[in-house]
Amino acid sequence: MKSASVKSWYLVHKWTSLISTLFLLLLCVTGLPLIFHEEIDHALGYSAEAPDMPEPAPRANLDDIVAAAKARRPGDAMQFVFRDAEDPRLWLVRLGEKANSEDASAFYTYDGRTGAYLNEYPLNKGVTNFLLRLHVDMFAGLPGTLFLGLMGLLLVASLVSGTVLYGPYMQKLNFGTVRRDRSPRLKWLDLHNLLGIATLVWFLVVGFTGVVNTLAVPVFGQWQATQLAEMTAPYRGKPPLTEMGSVQKALDAAHAAAPGMELGFMAFPGNDFASPHHYAIFMKGTTPWTSKLLKPVLVDAQTLMVTDSRDLPWYVSTLLVSQPLHFGDYGGMPLKVLWGLLDALAIVVLGSGVYLWARRRNVSFEAWLRSMQGDKEVAA
Repeated sequence: MKSASVKSWYLVHKWTSLISTLFLLLLCVTGLPLIFHEEIDHALGYSAEAPDMPEPAPRANLDDIVAAAKARRPGDAMQFVFRDAEDPRLWLVRLGEKANSEDASAFYTYDGRTGAYLNEYPLNKGVTNFLLRLHVDMFAGLPGTLFLGLMGLLLVASLVSGTVLYGPYMQKLNFGTVRRDRSPRLKWLDLHNLLGIATLVWFLVVGFTGVVNTLAVPVFGQWQATQLAEMTAPYRGKPPLTEMGSVQKALDAAHAAAPGMELGFMAFPGNDFASPHHYAIFMKGTTPWTSKLLKPVLVDAQTLMVTDSRDLPWYVSTLLVSQPLHFGDYGGMPLKVLWGLLDALAIVVLGSGVYLWARRRNVSFEAWLRSMQGDKEVAA
């Protein structure tokens, strides 16, 4: 590669890295404990555990669980019901001041076999909630989320340009070389490049899925404005509901319409994921892959008849697949541990990049290139 091309890639790598590194460090540091957020919540007593029962266990009526949740907060509206992804014996119920309120007012856990109340998850409290808000939007809402998405795009550009520069860097060095007998800056340069190329694929996967995840609000907004609006169009102009039918029967109707699938979550009438006249029941597959994909089934909240069911468009499915992949939620604890180790290496890569910039800020590109190729060490 000609020196001019190398210089262009060097400038791309330098500025994309400088602009994004501090925010990416924030994401990696906060993301590391979030990989194990379920285990942390359990250790802190925030999550419930289903008691052991002899098999075959009974199954509680969902209407009883919903009634029990509403009795705890009679002035609030039901928003969602879903089964715990890690333990399907648990039913989770979310309420809000209104059905379409952005924030929850309560989050209850029930035993799906007996209908017994188990616990209330503490909202807006705890270390995982604080870290999640930092990781998702830096407490700045949608603008903060989209800004972090932009930082993710810069990360991808930094990774691509760094990979291109790795060729000239390795021309006169064996793979994995760390020149321990040279200056501290040069040793960290070797280590930075070695760990960067070793974690490249993981970094690209997490960076790309992170960018996709920042688009969740506009992606679902597009779905609501197009496909969901089309599915509920026949009900436009109808008077509002005065009474809703059985939640359990609505779920049974969804199971009949989507055989071989199980409940992902149910949105109640008036919620943005449903309509003023429907239960929107999002069914999912039973394999590790298909369990991340959803199929909405609309059930008339009065007649309890299925009115429409369609596969989600590709852009929503892409988002649904990206969300668990970002945190390594596909393969249980072994994959979480692997994700944690790679995240820790990513922190070393980003931190060493900051150190190298601080030590090299007054060094010319030509001297840097000679140092990379092993011809001449730049003075520390």
